[in-house]
Amino acid sequence: SHPHPVNSAHIQIGLKPFEEWDAGRTKQYLINEIRRTLEVYPGIQISVSQPIQNMFDELISGVKAELAIKLFGEDLEVLRTKGEEIKTIVAAVPGVADLSLEQSFGQPQVQIDIDDAKASRYGLAKDDILETIELGIGGEVIGQVFQQTRRFGILVRFDERFRNDIDVIGNLRVRTPEGGLIPISDVADIREVIGPIQINREKNQRRIVIQANVEGRDLGSVVEEIQISIKEQVELAPGYFIEYGGQFENQSRAMARLAIIVPITMFFIFILLYSAFNTFRHAVLIYLNIPFALIGGIVGLFLTGQYLSVPASVGFIALFGVSVLNGVVLVSYLNKLKEQGLPLEKIIMQGALLRLRPVLMTALVTMLGLVPLLFSNGIGAEVQRPLATVVVGGLFTSTILTMYLLPSLYGIIERRWGKQI
Repeated sequence: SHPHPVNSAHIQIGLKPFEEWDAGRTKQYLINEIRRTLEVYPGIQISVSQPIQNMFDELISGVKAELAIKLFGEDLEVLRTKGEEIKTIVAAVPGVADLSLEQSFGQPQVQIDIDDAKASRYGLAKDDILETIELGIGGEVIGQVFQQTRRFGILVRFDERFRNDIDVIGNLRVRTPEGGLIPISDVADIREVIGPIQINREKNQRRIVIQANVEGRDLGSVVEEIQISIKEQVELAPGYFIEYGGQFENQSRAMARLAIIVPITMFFIFILLYSAFNTFRHAVLIYLNIPFALIGGIVGLFLTGQYLSVPASVGFIALFGVSVLNGVVLVSYLNKLKEQGLPLEKIIMQGALLRLRPVLMTALVTMLGLVPLLFSNGIGAEVQRPLATVVVGGLFTSTILTMYLLPSLYGIIERRWGKQI
């Protein structure tokens, strides 16, 4: 479905259901076995992916990998040399897997360089020589043959065994303005070289790609380390530059949007809290539930070996909402007891005890609802698991700290600023 050079091939392997796998076998084990089995073949470059992910990666940056380092420039040989240099640097970064440099060279070619000085002595122009070469090697339609209603062009060119022989090409005759015939070898240098298989362009410039997947680390930190290493160790001439693409590019865009959306959301939540309680101190007190929840979410990701991703960031947004809700439930009831004229110590003890059940119910309903996602390993698990981990871990610490610390902080604030608005 996509144009690719002949050196590129896709092999799709259908897997049995996970419950039919041998005990102890995991997806990562299977990937490692595939790599170990295939890497013994010389000249092969392996990139293990999944059909949908593979298409998604290619739609983002045109490369079938999570990370694409694109080197732009004019000279193909410089691109190739610098690409090998960048590949060596990237290989030393922990977490990089399936590293490969786009195969752009390796095609045997016949190269014909016309000597202007020799051609001018015979009175020949380059166009005359090139036209003769094109006729002999590429061919030219010189007429047509009609068979009833069908029409066919008559193509004239050398036989295939002569087109691939540089001696025959060198003996191809060119007619001079005086009517003489001279071999092309008298006015051109003909030789066999190893040239480019393909010349890829993007943004109207030539480019070569170093691609890789990331395992065991988060994509953002790997790319950051690669960027620093390349900046320190690779010198590029004017006109050559590097761009980073792949899933990193998509993640960067998503994180940039979240960096705007999250602060705006938190601001409006604070405004709503202030309007609900009509006091700055109570709004700030409820807002303390957010760092309480943040602690559990980060610890949950750390303990499960996951990283901050877009699904995890969305999970933090949902987590903050539930945590603020628990704070509202507790503080609103404490204020209600305060209006009854009870002593502050009794307000704190009675409020914490009576609001324990509603807070636990709110947290447990959310946590238990996400437990299936927390242990999922099927299709979509890479999106569901980070979100569930953040919410479950965050609510665990948020609930505990809300019931223990928030009443105490309420007492401290009310003693000091209880009569202020």
